[in-house]
Amino acid sequence: MHLTKSGFPTVLALILITAMQFALAGSLYAEPDDPKLANKRCLMCHGKEGFARDGKDLSVMAAHFESSVHASQDCVGCHLDVTKVPHRKNVERRVGCVQCHLDEWGEAQENGMAHQNGKLENVVEHIESYMESMHARPRIADQSRTNATCYNCHGSHDIQPVDRETRSENYLELTRNCGTCHSDALTAWQSSVHGKEIAEGNTDAAVCADCHTRHGVGEPGSTEERVQIAENCGTCHEGSMETYLATYHGKITRLGYGETAKCYDCHGSHEIQRLENPASLMHMDNRLETCQTCHEGATEGFATFQPHGDWRDRENHPEMWFATMGMIGLLIGTFSFFWLHSALWFHREWKDRKEGKDRPHVDISEMELPEGKTHFLRFSRWWRLAHLTGALSIMTLSLTGITVLYADSFWAPTIMALLGGPETAGYIHRVGAIGFMGVFFIHLIYFAIRIGRNWRTFDFFGPTSLVPNLDDLKDAQKMFRWFFGLDPRPELERYSYWEKFDYWAPFWGMTIIGLSGLVMWFPVQAASFLPGWAFNVAQIVHGEEAFLAIVFLFTVHFFNNHFRPDKFPQDTTMFTGRVPLELYKHEHRREYERLLASGELDQYLVNAPTEPRAKSASMLGAVLITFGLFLLTLVITGFLGL
Repeated sequence: MHLTKSGFPTVLALILITAMQFALAGSLYAEPDDPKLANKRCLMCHGKEGFARDGKDLSVMAAHFESSVHASQDCVGCHLDVTKVPHRKNVERRVGCVQCHLDEWGEAQENGMAHQNGKLENVVEHIESYMESMHARPRIADQSRTNATCYNCHGSHDIQPVDRETRSENYLELTRNCGTCHSDALTAWQSSVHGKEIAEGNTDAAVCADCHTRHGVGEPGSTEERVQIAENCGTCHEGSMETYLATYHGKITRLGYGETAKCYDCHGSHEIQRLENPASLMHMDNRLETCQTCHEGATEGFATFQPHGDWRDRENHPEMWFATMGMIGLLIGTFSFFWLHSALWFHREWKDRKEGKDRPHVDISEMELPEGKTHFLRFSRWWRLAHLTGALSIMTLSLTGITVLYADSFWAPTIMALLGGPETAGYIHRVGAIGFMGVFFIHLIYFAIRIGRNWRTFDFFGPTSLVPNLDDLKDAQKMFRWFFGLDPRPELERYSYWEKFDYWAPFWGMTIIGLSGLVMWFPVQAASFLPGWAFNVAQIVHGEEAFLAIVFLFTVHFFNNHFRPDKFPQDTTMFTGRVPLELYKHEHRREYERLLASGELDQYLVNAPTEPRAKSASMLGAVLITFGLFLLTLVITGFLGL
C-alpha cells in the first residue's frame, strides 16, 4: 500500500481521532473488574428512552450522562446493590454520594494529593455543611432515606458544574429542583420580586440557595436559621443591612439570637414584593398590620418608625441627622474641656509633689480637737447608700447596654451569653433603670420637702447650695491659673465647681437617657402620641448619652476622686463618709474657716473609721473602680470596632 502526500494527512487524522476515542472512552467508562457490569451493559436497557418499571422512569440518556461531571464513573460505583446484569427488578436503591466522596478524599490524603485536588476539597467542605443540615436527616447512614440528598438537588445522571460566583445557569436551575419538594414555596417565590427578576433575565436576583445557603440548610424557624437567613439578605442588600444592624433588632441578630424581627418577618420570605407594591407587607397600607404581628396594640404612629433610617441622609431623615450632630457636639465639647482639665491638674499636682508639697497639706497637730475626733463627716449614711445604689445601677445599665450597643465587638457575644441572652439582659437592664430612677426621684422628693419647709430662708446660691454661682466661675479661673503656676491653689467651699458638674450632669443624663429609654421600653404606648421618627432619635440619643456618661464617669470622675496624685489609688470618703480633717481643710478651706468661725465645726468632727470599716471601704472601692475600668475598656474596644 502506497501513501500519497495527499493521503498521509487523512490517515494521520484517522489515527488521531481513533486515539482520542480510545482515550475519551477510557475517561468516560472506567471499566469495572467484571466486564459484565460495564456502563454499556447498563445502558443497553436504561439507555432506552421511556424505560420504566412499575410506572417509574428508569431511563438514563447516554448523551446526558457522558456530558456530566460523573461521566468517568461506573454505574455500579454508585449503585452498589447491583452485582450482576441483568439484575432483579426490585433492587434496593442505595446510592451514597457522601461516602463515595469521603472515601476518595481519604485516599487523596493518604497519598499526599489532597492539596492538589481543590475541587474535591470543595466538595468535602460542602459535605460537612450538608451533614449538619435538615436535608441530611433523619438517615445520614443511608443517603437514599434522607429528607434530601445530593441527587435530589443536583440531579443524578446529568450533574453539571455549579458556579455560584458567575451565577451559572446550572446554579439558577437548582431552584426548580427545590420545588419538587417545596412546591408551595416555589410558587410563592415565582410571583415575588426575586422570582420575577430571574424570569426577566436578572441572574443577580435571589434564588433558594442564596437565602437558605446551598448545603447547610437549617431547621425552619430555628434560631440559627433565622439569623443565617437575615445575614444572607445582607449579601445583596448591603445598604439596608447596614441600617438594620444599627437598630435593636439588628444588634440582637448580630449577637446570634433569633428573638427579634428579621428581614423576612417584616418584608415576607418567599412572597416578598417591592415596597410600592400594594401586596407588600411593608406597603404603607399593610405596615401597621405587619408590626402588630409582634407588637400587639400598635397604633398608626408605631408603623411610621424607620427601620432603615440613616442619620447620614439629612434630606430624608433630618431629625436623625440633627440628633446625631447635637450629640457629637456635646461629646466633643465635654471631653475637650474635662480631659484638658484633668491633664493640667495631674501635671500640677504631680509637680507639686515632686517639689515636696505633699500631704498632709495642713498640720492639725496643734489644734484643739475633741478627743480622737480627727475626721470630718462629709456624707451621711443615706447619701452613701444613694451613691452606692446609683453606682451599682449605672454599672448594671452600662454592662447590659453596651453589650447591645457594640454588638459587633469580639466580646459582646460572650457577655450576652453570660447575661443569659437578650431577654434576660433586657430584664436586668430594666432593673438597673428602676434602681437609678428610684435614687433620682427620691433625691428630688427629699430636696422638694427640704426647700418647701425652708422656702423663705433657703439660700439657693449660698455656700452649702449645689446650685452653680458666680463664685464657681471664679474658682474655675483660679484653678486654671494654678495649673499654669500663676496663682496658688484656690480655696474652695463645701462643693467645688467640678463636684457641682458631677451633680447636675445626671439631671441632663436622666432626661436624655431616661426619657429615650422609656420610649423604647414602652413603644406601643409612646407611639400613641409620638411620631415614628421619635423612636429613631430615641435610639440615637440613648446610645450616645450612655457613651458620654460611661466615658465621663470612668475617666474624669474617677480621676477627680481617685486617680489624681493627691488621691491615688482611691478615696474612700464616699464609702466611709469621713475624710481626714487636714485633707478637708486643704481642699475645702473656705467651708472649714466658715464653720470654725461660726462654732459649727465640732458638729462635723468624728472619729476615724475603724480598721475593719476602713478595709471594707477600701475593698468595696477597689471592686467598683476595677469594674468601672473594665466597662471603660469594653466601651473603648467597642468604639474602635475591635
